[in-house]
Order: sequence, then C-alpha cells, then structure tokens
Amino acid sequence: MNAHAGSTAAVPVAVHPPSGTGGRRVTVHGQILGLAHSDADVVEFLRVAGLPDAEELLDDPAWVTWRGGPSHQYEAA
Repeated sequence: MNAHAGSTAAVPVAVHPPSGTGGRRVTVHGQILGLAHSDADVVEFLRVAGLPDAEELLDDPAWVTWRGGPSHQYEAA
C-alpha cells in the first residue's frame, strides 16, 4: 500500500474516537476490524489484516490516523 503523507484520505488505518463505554473502533480503508482497548489490540487487528510490522506503524501518520482524541488512549469518552 502506498500512502501519500499529505492526504488523510490515503491513510489506510483509522483509529476512531473513544466510545462512551471505552475502546476505539479500528478500520482499514473503511472496513471495521474491531474495537481496540489497547495498542496491543490495534496491533493484533492489523497483523490479522496482513500488516505484520503493525507495531512500528502506530505512530506513522502515513499509515495511521488517530481521530477524535489523543493517540494511544482508549478510555471512555
């Protein structure tokens, strides 16, 4: 996958805002992978989706966009 650093539309992974009960929905190109309650959950979802080096991608804005809250925080909104 090639992502264009200046375009959020090209960023394949989105970690959505924390839900009211905790956890954040994770999507790849709009497809829901699951509800993450930790970075380890996000890494596992991405590994299953075919990104074996997902842990290294979490802080890469060309790959992952953190929406509606600080990155790496999963507490209820």
